[in-house]
Amino acid sequence: MNDQTLHKIGRAVDAVEETLIAILLAAMTLITFANVVARYVFNANILWALEVTVFLFAWMVLLGASYAAKKHIHIGVDVVIVRVPSGVRKTLAIIAVIACLAFSVLLLIGSWDYWWAFATKRAFLETDDVPMPEFLQFLADALNEGERYEKMPRFIPYFILPLSMALLTLRYLQLGWEVLRGKEDMIIASHEGAEEIEGLEESVETGDPAEPTKRD
Repeated sequence: MNDQTLHKIGRAVDAVEETLIAILLAAMTLITFANVVARYVFNANILWALEVTVFLFAWMVLLGASYAAKKHIHIGVDVVIVRVPSGVRKTLAIIAVIACLAFSVLLLIGSWDYWWAFATKRAFLETDDVPMPEFLQFLADALNEGERYEKMPRFIPYFILPLSMALLTLRYLQLGWEVLRGKEDMIIASHEGAEEIEGLEESVETGDPAEPTKRD
């Protein structure tokens, strides 16, 4: 598989993640707004609104984990790696990627095992309030012995667990490949650390004492 193919796959995954996150955020906002209007204007309540919002929020957060890995915006400590030579930094980046991959693979295995139980022997378990869309009722024949679902089965919203961990693993594989090729030497953004060091170097050159960085 050449670089161009890998780049296209990466861009396609980016587009899917970005689109899903945007849709989930918009859906959360609309459902919450509609429920507020129903409650305070019409003295009514959308029974499934809260549960759906919780599921949407979970989907958004878990998808955001893989997207943040791609964009290097996960929180990290760079006090050491920004001060070492590039060769050592690359080695540290490889070690960090291996650790992250091990962690994400363990999460993927655990999340798959957890979800698979709901998709097989616990397929009859339903959510509390979320109605089952009619176009998904075919799942009842395959997984619920033909008995129609009154509420959405839990394996549908829970599917985000293995999906998000698979995407996170894919992101760390992509990042590891970029590090091995020499295109990256860190797995986190280090803008703040770079600015700190640049400021210290300037203060040494000018002879002015460096002022401590103010933090909120």
